[in-house]
Amino acid sequence: MIKELSIGFAAAAAIIMIQQGFNVVPWFFMAGLILVLYYMVGFKGLNKSFSAVDGSKGSIEKINFDRIGGHDSAKKELLEALEFVKNSKLIMKMGIRPLKGILLMGPPGTGKTLLAKAAAGYTDSVFLSASGSEFIEVYAGVGAQRVRQIFNQAKEMTKKQNKNSAIIFIDEIEILGGKRGSHGGHLEYDQTLNQLLVEMDGISCNDQTKILVIAATNRSELLDSALVRPGRFDRMVNVDLPDLEGREQILKLHTRNKPMSKDVNLKAVAQDTFGFSGAHLESLTNEAAILAMRDKKKFISQRYFLEAVDKVMMGEKMDRKPDIDELWRIAVHETGHALMSETIRPGSVSSITTTSRGKALGYMRQTPDRDFHLYTKEYLEGQINILLAGSLAEEEILGSRSTGASADFQQAIGIAKELISSGMSTLGVVSLSDIPGTILHDVISSILEKEESKVKEVISCSSNLIKEVADYLLNQEKISGEAFRKMLFSCGEKLKISS
Repeated sequence: MIKELSIGFAAAAAIIMIQQGFNVVPWFFMAGLILVLYYMVGFKGLNKSFSAVDGSKGSIEKINFDRIGGHDSAKKELLEALEFVKNSKLIMKMGIRPLKGILLMGPPGTGKTLLAKAAAGYTDSVFLSASGSEFIEVYAGVGAQRVRQIFNQAKEMTKKQNKNSAIIFIDEIEILGGKRGSHGGHLEYDQTLNQLLVEMDGISCNDQTKILVIAATNRSELLDSALVRPGRFDRMVNVDLPDLEGREQILKLHTRNKPMSKDVNLKAVAQDTFGFSGAHLESLTNEAAILAMRDKKKFISQRYFLEAVDKVMMGEKMDRKPDIDELWRIAVHETGHALMSETIRPGSVSSITTTSRGKALGYMRQTPDRDFHLYTKEYLEGQINILLAGSLAEEEILGSRSTGASADFQQAIGIAKELISSGMSTLGVVSLSDIPGTILHDVISSILEKEESKVKEVISCSSNLIKEVADYLLNQEKISGEAFRKMLFSCGEKLKISS
């Protein structure tokens, strides 16, 4: 009604001014400029409504801590912090200051957002969600206004739903809470962060509405020290990549609604997925179901899970098909990797294939016997051996190397640098950045030459096995780790590395 009256009044005023002989062109220009500012940035940009989950409709209850696997320590720490919100009367009797913020830190896809939503359901709180980028604009004052709005919106929704607590979740908070003065003179970032600091300082246990700020980041080193100090973000919860047991839990959660074949071994799948996040594992189970549906199967068998592992790691199969000579070289190359892997850690090869996926023309996949958190000198040297073995197998069987080993060499150089930086080279304990380039080059070369001589010894003694396995790959495209080991033992090859 007000909008229509305003438009009618403006039109009538314009007609009267034209009749009186006034030049209305500047007025129309100013009115158009105001409209552009209103719709593009201005007042409409300031009045932002942040996304919320309405707990009264039962949306939050669908996500609870029982549905989040692989993060027992993170859940335990978060649940302890949430007790301060849930039992506010008890903490007031004990004289405990309520926690104002919880920072979830970890790689992408590990379930930080799910933990925040589960926290809202556990405490029966209003849940507001925003990304750090939603607060930042090039126009002065917009970001600070949006910070005030999200806190005000949380209070209003809490009263509307007759609740006494609200959780504000800010994803990618490093965009909003980056170190002040690091944005090239752009003060809007600093003003927005200052407003967030003020709002968090204003949270009190005496407030009618209890507000808890939960933030997530995978770049915690970028955050301003004033934001992460006690009294603002009081708890730092690490949400790391799941271990073997955690991956198995997550796989069980994501396969509950899927028809599984009796041969499915989720523990074996978990062993094959070292380094996978929760998001990767969810995608894996989904891809396995899609592959089974393509073959018009009623149940998802183990082979679909194993193929889904390859797809998530490497990508979809490519249409390109190398010619017979290139396929033979690829088969020899990948067999060299597998031979060296079995030499160093028997039973480690999961599969070998010449199928092109993503940028890889072929690949050898390993299954670690356990999750590694620390690496010894022997382990790292073994990884260099495996990486060099593909190229050296080409040289032994085909008489030359190819560009297919360039990525292997780069990884080998990276591991050599890790040996140096960890004090496990002839240089002793040094700073990698302080070593002159020529000395660093010489030490890396000596490490690689030493490991190359070990690999050549194994490859030269196993040329018949490499040819046999490569010939099998040329016809079948893929061989499992078990079948490869049977061929290895039937040939009676002596696989030993001289120290």
